Amino acid sequence: MSATRDSSKKSAIDYGLLPGLVGYQLRMAQIALFRDFAQGLDGEDVTPGLFGVLVIIEANPDLKQSELARAAQLARSTVVTVIDNLERRGLVERRVALHDRRSNAIRLTDAGASLLRKLKRQVSQHEKRLLQNFSAAERDTFLALLKKVFPEHR
Repeated sequence: MSATRDSSKKSAIDYGLLPGLVGYQLRMAQIALFRDFAQGLDGEDVTPGLFGVLVIIEANPDLKQSELARAAQLARSTVVTVIDNLERRGLVERRVALHDRRSNAIRLTDAGASLLRKLKRQVSQHEKRLLQNFSAAERDTFLALLKKVFPEHR
């Protein structure tokens, strides 16, 4: 074969042991999830992680920033930046914590609650697309197995 012909052919990539590794398969699933998530949110500037933060805040009004950091598995400094950005967007507000004046409590604003209602509908459709090839029983099993990876965080 000539060099020209070789360069025009796509060669098959050998992924070695990667396809058999749980971490690799989880990463590939995460990439697919993030791509679909971004496409399904109608231009909203929200990542899966940010969606999770908003859901946690909604479910726990007046949550302290340090508690949010623990719940979202984020460094405390990262949570400060996330909350700063959400506050700038008018989605959350900080208040002095009721029983600890040294801490901030966080809650959704009306605009944040409104956006989250919209996002929940879109994320529900996203989940349906991702698991469209799963039966209800397979979905339940899949979630149960994933939760076994880090049971202390579920």
